[in-house]
Amino acid sequence: MNPNTLNDNDKLVFADEENDELLFADENDELIFTKEESVLFQNSWKILIVDDEIEIHSVTKLALDDFIFENKKLDFVSAYSGEEAVKVIQSNPDIAMIFLDVIMEHDKAGLDFVKYIREILGNELVQIVLRTGQPGQVPEKQVIQEYDINDYKTKTELTGMKLFTTVRTNLKTFSALSQERAKSQQLKQILEQLQQTQFQLIQNEKMSAIGQLVAGVAHEINNPVGFINGNIQPAIGYIKDIFGLLDIYQKECSNPSETIQDEIEAIDLEYIREDLPKLIASMQEGTKRINNISNSLRTFSRADTDYKVSFSIHDGLDSTIMILKHRLKALENRPEIKVDKNYGEIPKIECFPGQLNQVFMNLLANAIDALEESNQEFSYSQTKDNENRITIATEWDKAEKMVIVRIKDNGIGMSEKVKQRIFDNLYTTKAVGKGTGLGLSIAHQIITQNHQGSIKVNSEVGKGTEFVITIPAYSNPEPKAAPLKPTFRRCDSLR
Repeated sequence: MNPNTLNDNDKLVFADEENDELLFADENDELIFTKEESVLFQNSWKILIVDDEIEIHSVTKLALDDFIFENKKLDFVSAYSGEEAVKVIQSNPDIAMIFLDVIMEHDKAGLDFVKYIREILGNELVQIVLRTGQPGQVPEKQVIQEYDINDYKTKTELTGMKLFTTVRTNLKTFSALSQERAKSQQLKQILEQLQQTQFQLIQNEKMSAIGQLVAGVAHEINNPVGFINGNIQPAIGYIKDIFGLLDIYQKECSNPSETIQDEIEAIDLEYIREDLPKLIASMQEGTKRINNISNSLRTFSRADTDYKVSFSIHDGLDSTIMILKHRLKALENRPEIKVDKNYGEIPKIECFPGQLNQVFMNLLANAIDALEESNQEFSYSQTKDNENRITIATEWDKAEKMVIVRIKDNGIGMSEKVKQRIFDNLYTTKAVGKGTGLGLSIAHQIITQNHQGSIKVNSEVGKGTEFVITIPAYSNPEPKAAPLKPTFRRCDSLR
C-alpha cells in the first residue's frame, strides 16, 4: 500500500496497541494500518536517539537538520539511558529508526534495549543503528551474530555525509519493509475473510440440506402418527362398548358353558380388562412423544429468510434439547446427563431462527462432549456422586431490551489460553477427526455479526464452562410468562 496513491478523500485510521496486526480497507475506503506502518503516512520520520552524552544528541540533530526523505523531514525523540528508552518507545510505537549507544548505565544497556524491542515488543521493522565510542568493548562480529541490528558504527566514523547516508539507507529499508508488510497483512486479511466465507457457505449448505431432510422426515412421520392418534380415541370407545357388553352378558348368563369358562381362563379375561386400557393409553402417550419430536425437528430445521422474523428462544432451546436427547441418556461408562431449564419471562425476538438453533446445537453438543471427557477421569460410581449437569437459563434485560441466554456445564472447563482462542477459525481441542474448529467460530459470527449481540465464555479448569449469549430484541412486546415448572424428563416406558 503506497502512501503516494492516497487521495484527498481517503481517511486514515491507525490501529491501537491492542490491534497492531489489523490492516484492511473497509466499505467506506477507510484505511487501517499497524503502528509501524502508520509512520509512512505522517508528515515526518520519527528518529529516536539513545545516548548518555548530551552532545551526541545535539550534533546528530544539527547534522540532519535539513534531511528530507520521500518529502518528509525528521522528527527527533531523545532518551539518555536504556531504561528511559524503553518508556519512550512504549509511548512512541511509530519510531522508524534508532541511533543507539551501547554502554550507558551499564555495559550492555543498549544491547538489552535491542532485545526488548525485538523479543518483548516483537517489533521487527524499526531500523536500529548501534554506535559506540568504545568499539573494543563491544566486538562488532559478536553483536551482529547475537543481536538483530541493522547497522553498526563507531561514533568517530559517523561524519556528516556518512550520517546522512546511514539515515537514508535505513529509512528506505524501513519504508520498503513497511509497505511489504502492509501488502502481506492485507493479503492475510483477505485470505481469512475468504476462508470465513467459505466455511459459512459450506455450513449454510450443510444446514440447508439437513433442514430439508429433517423437515421431509418430520412430515412423513406426521402422516402415520396422525392416523394412529386419530384412531386411538374411537378404539378406546369400542373397547368400553365391548367390555360393557361383556358385563351385561356375564350378568344375564350367570352359568356359561364349560367351553366358555375354559376360554375365559385361557385368555385371562380379567387381566385383559385391566391391561388393555393401559396399553391403549401407552400407545397414545407414544404418539404424543413422536409428535413432539416431529415438531421439534421442524422447529429446529426452520429455513431462514432474508429478513429476521419473530421467534421464541425457548422453542429453539427445547427443540435442540429434544434432538440431542439420545446423547443425554445414561451410558455404560457414565450416568445420565441432567438438563435444568431455568427459563425466565422473555419476549419473542426478531432473529434468524435457524441460525440461532445452530448456535444452541453447537454449545449444547460441546457441553455434552466436555462432560463425557470429564467422566473418563473417574469411575462410574465417582461420576454418579458428582452428577453430570447442564443448566440453561434465560432472562430479559428490560432496560437494555436484551435477551440473555446462559448455557453452563460442570465438565472439565478450559484454561485461560484456550479461552483466548475458543472462537478462532479451525481452532479445536478435540482429537483429529472429532472436531473441525468451525462450530464456535460460526456461532460467534452468527451472534455478533448477524444478530448484533455478544457471546462470552466463563470457564475455569475443573469447574466447568458457561457461555453467555446476549441478543437484542428488536420487537418490543411485553414478555410472556414461561411455562410453570419447566421440566425435562425421560419417559422410562418409552425409549
